[in-house]
Amino acid sequence: MIDLKTFGYIENEKPPDGLFPARITAVHRERYELICNENINLKASTQENTQHGRLKASVYYGREPQIFPTVGDFVFISPVEGGDCQIVKTLPRRTYFARLDPDPNGGTQQAVAANFDYVFIMSSLNKDFNVKRIERYIVQTRQSGAIPIVILTKADLTPDTTDAMAQVFDIADGVDVIPVSVVSETGLGRLEQYLTPEKTVVFLGMSGVGKSSLLNKLVGQAVMDVKTIREDDSRGRHTTTHRQLIVLPSGAMVIDTPGMRSLGMWEADDGLSETFADIEALIGACRFSDCKHETEPGCAVLVAIENGSLSVSRLDSYRALQRESAYAARKAEFLKIKNERNKEIAQFSKEYKKSKGFKR
Repeated sequence: MIDLKTFGYIENEKPPDGLFPARITAVHRERYELICNENINLKASTQENTQHGRLKASVYYGREPQIFPTVGDFVFISPVEGGDCQIVKTLPRRTYFARLDPDPNGGTQQAVAANFDYVFIMSSLNKDFNVKRIERYIVQTRQSGAIPIVILTKADLTPDTTDAMAQVFDIADGVDVIPVSVVSETGLGRLEQYLTPEKTVVFLGMSGVGKSSLLNKLVGQAVMDVKTIREDDSRGRHTTTHRQLIVLPSGAMVIDTPGMRSLGMWEADDGLSETFADIEALIGACRFSDCKHETEPGCAVLVAIENGSLSVSRLDSYRALQRESAYAARKAEFLKIKNERNKEIAQFSKEYKKSKGFKR
């Protein structure tokens, strides 16, 4: 029988009678795959200890709804005889990764993964290599509370990875950067220090960077389809169509995410402060607290640019990501107020109809 502790579960809250802890391993629209200690569901399962569940509507769609679970979340479930389990509570998260919802009519954020230890930020050493994108991913990873690891895939395509690594080191102080190749097996041994029992790793990167190929190599068999990339821009088509948690032979777990064409910035003040600690230290040393770092006397940022210790491109990146984070914060506050107002209107309408004796 599987012990949920090997999946990273720590019992900080004892389940109420009749409920069992479980971990979400995949999300398929409104249906969830999950793993638990016991095969509690009386409905036949395709895999031992793997169950299916659906959200309990009164809990997740009520006036004070629970946070919708995502892959990696720990939840409490209630068995249903002959059917899918009911998911009744999302447990507090250690780490959480979200991005700005790409749907302009959607919510403020889109869940990506929860309760992980490392994020493998994957970028291939081909035409699609993009340092600015890596920088954005690092900010989001640090905001989540996890440790970013930059994986430069397809190292067999270039005879020398020194320049690419130097570019990443310039924007990622203190971050481990590992060139790997599934073909030549370069760098795979260096990943072992992170792929240890009970640890969870998120694979994050654009389509075509080699996430599926690396995952297949680590598992030791083809668990994910691998698709070719376009010759003109080295970009690929989506292979992973949904987020899922896969257990490696080492006992580590990998949350594979669909390749994302964009990673809209979510509120990331903490991630920005950690990633751009050098710039924020300079800002704190400016003569004026409201310094705009343009022409003001006593500006430590301008001095650093003049003496070459800070590049203009790095300052531009900081400002751009700061603007995105501020925009996300404003949007979140606007939608929060809008949703609260809609709830008040709906409640008023319900009470009004009830007072007038209207029936459905």
